[in-house]
Amino acid sequence: MRAILAQHPEPPSGDDRAFVTSNAVIVLDGASAFSARDVPASTYSQHLGSTMAALVDGTDEALTVLLAEAIKTTAAALDLTPGGRAPSSTVAVVRRREDASVDVLVLGDSQVVMPGEILRDDRLGPLAAEQRTAYRGRLASGRGYDDEHRQILAALQAEQLRHRNKPGGYWIAEADPAAAEHALTRHLSPDEAPWCVLATDGAYKPMEHLGLDDWPSVAAAKADDLAAILQRCQDWEAIDERGQQLPRAKRHDDKTLAVVS
Repeated sequence: MRAILAQHPEPPSGDDRAFVTSNAVIVLDGASAFSARDVPASTYSQHLGSTMAALVDGTDEALTVLLAEAIKTTAAALDLTPGGRAPSSTVAVVRRREDASVDVLVLGDSQVVMPGEILRDDRLGPLAAEQRTAYRGRLASGRGYDDEHRQILAALQAEQLRHRNKPGGYWIAEADPAAAEHALTRHLSPDEAPWCVLATDGAYKPMEHLGLDDWPSVAAAKADDLAAILQRCQDWEAIDERGQQLPRAKRHDDKTLAVVS
């Protein structure tokens, strides 16, 4: 297995984290909070990712089982309880098994691209539609990232929290290990997955907007090429500084790309 990574900004800055083991790549996107949290998202994603990396290294045990254990361990270590002020994170994992087959797991709106499929968890999308429409409309009209924008996003997150890790809502890594059972998974032969690209939404959304989402080409890129893609997205976001062309919660989001072959 070969893996190359690019991140903007480089950790420890930002809330994205990426881990490479002997048999797996793990990408996490700690959720930005527009209201108070007991633990920073970066602390949570770092602890969860490093725990998951230690658990997955060298084993073929089900990824959902390993993720549940990682969430349980992290929640205990950081003294977190489900809901309220607990931080959360997306999780994307690609693992090569002993027989060379490939396991893929996605929880939350990070994605894994494989030939012929993009595995992305979109269950969060339909929730808090009123607040989402409101902030995007304000941005499109040129209102920018002002205090009212932040107030709308705080209300949006409060509405999302009502549906977090509940049937009919969405599932995310937080403090409840049962969320791992609801991750999207795939088991593929080596021919079905000669390469995979893991990406956080801060990377793939501007890439899609700018037409940089030729994933087979991305999969063949070198580390410098991946870094250049992320820098181009970052530079373009500075031009679209009020979020009019691509309405988004923040002017700049953390960006991570990982190519596995």
